[in-house]
Amino acid sequence: MIQRSDFKDVVKTTTSPETDRFSKEYWTIGQMAGHFDVSLRTLRFYEDRGLISPLRHGATRFYGTECRRTLERVLRAKKLGFTLTRIQRLLLSNADAGIAESLAPGEIVAQLNVLERQRANLDQAIMDLRAAHARVGADSQPMARAG
Repeated sequence: MIQRSDFKDVVKTTTSPETDRFSKEYWTIGQMAGHFDVSLRTLRFYEDRGLISPLRHGATRFYGTECRRTLERVLRAKKLGFTLTRIQRLLLSNADAGIAESLAPGEIVAQLNVLERQRANLDQAIMDLRAAHARVGADSQPMARAG
């Protein structure tokens, strides 16, 4: 594995077995964004928040295996409805476990309650918008139905 101390020398080299190994071990910001289906801005924001720490060479970012694992955990936690502040604390508390696995039973129940409240709010918003649509002339525009 290429060490941080070797990083600048490898980046300067144009072609060698070291650069081949480097390009397999480290991804560019574009590769990360494409693989994880996130924007470049999202990756920069997560870096600014201290959630991920890519290697830097000037303005260029390189993401190693650990960064990719961390981003996977962050995105999983986002899908579970956690805030970035909470995700950061979860990452610090248990770096090796999955996000859900690192929660105490009470934390799981609390997060389920948060998500259920959000779902209820969304359901109410959908009903309100459908009612408004019906009042203003449903005949003029067909309403799309999701799932």
